[in-house]
Amino acid sequence: MSRLISQPLAQFVLFISLMSPAQIAFADFSETDKSEIQSIIQEFIIKNPEIIRDVLTELALTEQAERQRAAFSLVRQDAGDPEIGPSNAAITIYEFSDYNCGYCKRIFTDLQAVLADQPDVRLVVKEFPILAETSVLAAKAAIAAQRQGKFEQFHIALMTWRGRIDEVAIDAAGRKAGLDSKRLRADMEDDLTAAIINRTKAAAAALEIRGTPALVIGQTVIPGAIGKNEILDLINQTRTAKN
Repeated sequence: MSRLISQPLAQFVLFISLMSPAQIAFADFSETDKSEIQSIIQEFIIKNPEIIRDVLTELALTEQAERQRAAFSLVRQDAGDPEIGPSNAAITIYEFSDYNCGYCKRIFTDLQAVLADQPDVRLVVKEFPILAETSVLAAKAAIAAQRQGKFEQFHIALMTWRGRIDEVAIDAAGRKAGLDSKRLRADMEDDLTAAIINRTKAAAAALEIRGTPALVIGQTVIPGAIGKNEILDLINQTRTAKN
């Protein structure tokens, strides 16, 4: 907690600590003692209402910070998510993406350029199919392609596909990536793939992400497409924060 936020609690604790040991030994209170202490506390609160307000504000901020920490932790649970780059990368970019999203295709080129320039950066694609039924198929196929170790080729093929993503596009991308089509179809429909997509939906809800693309870099959430230089700036900020 910051010094500013914790001050109200510190004031209240100080007030309580100034009470006599006999008063603090709550188990030994007589009814008269309890009544007197209640009166003292009530009088203190009436005379210092801002302390209660500040304490409630502090609690709200603390709860918000805890929710945010939990949300970022959920995003970083990425086992099974499609990824490009070294698994031990210093920096990870999380991209909430839908293959039918035109803005996702716009940011794709910049992300590829960042990965080419920054060998210690990893891209984890959080498959977030929200635009069409075929988006769900494409998301499942991407997760299945990751299991065959050929997600990057598959991802590039779909992101550079001209036109709406459909089963024809998915099959073509699978062939281009050299995927085992029978295994691909089986992996697309198993429980693990469904669990990964559901985990991404939960992470998006926790971070209040409602559209694609959305990036998470360090402690920053960026809704919408941004350019290469902006992505690099956020990477550099994250590096600095880690050092």
